[in-house]
Amino acid sequence: MTQIATHPLTFEEFLAQYPDDGGIYELINGEMVEVNPTGSHEEVIAFGVAELNFEIRRQQLPYFLPRTCTIKPNTSRNAYKPDLVVLDRQALASEPLWEKASTITQGESAPLVIEVVSTNWQDDYLIKLAEYEKFAIAEYWIVDFKALGAVRYIGSPKTPTISIYQLVEEEYQVQQFRGDDRILSTTFPNLQLTADQIFKAGA
Repeated sequence: MTQIATHPLTFEEFLAQYPDDGGIYELINGEMVEVNPTGSHEEVIAFGVAELNFEIRRQQLPYFLPRTCTIKPNTSRNAYKPDLVVLDRQALASEPLWEKASTITQGESAPLVIEVVSTNWQDDYLIKLAEYEKFAIAEYWIVDFKALGAVRYIGSPKTPTISIYQLVEEEYQVQQFRGDDRILSTTFPNLQLTADQIFKAGA
């Protein structure tokens, strides 16, 4: 990641100063930070988009995957651009910033958020995990296809792991998936996908 701001920004300043250079930027503790995904990272995201779009069509669900979406949690100094977010079309009518800035401010608008781990793994396992829980995102996947996360998150020896956090009574409960484990998702309960299929997309 590349930091491109030198003073704390509000969310409004973040939107106003967002660079028009095709890059992806997040607001972290008031700092505008550029996120630089790798090629394999992009391949995992593309695989996930294809699989979930197929599932949405197959099940005729009222969801879609935006090309870009900002999540603005209940804090003044953070705003995130998830690697993959599933939005509920029916909930967007009550989102005040959706039409103007492709931004959601209510957790129920995004039944599922997925982050694919890169070198800034601490953001996914620490900052975003806590923020998405407080924001009431019902389901949050951390796809650690290169096993970059700390041992305390993915165990020892470190192996590629998908950690799926599901909101139960306002707290996240986690299940982890590796190898041939079939992904268990409350958002997509009929999903026929294994952890290895996702990992191989970035191999």
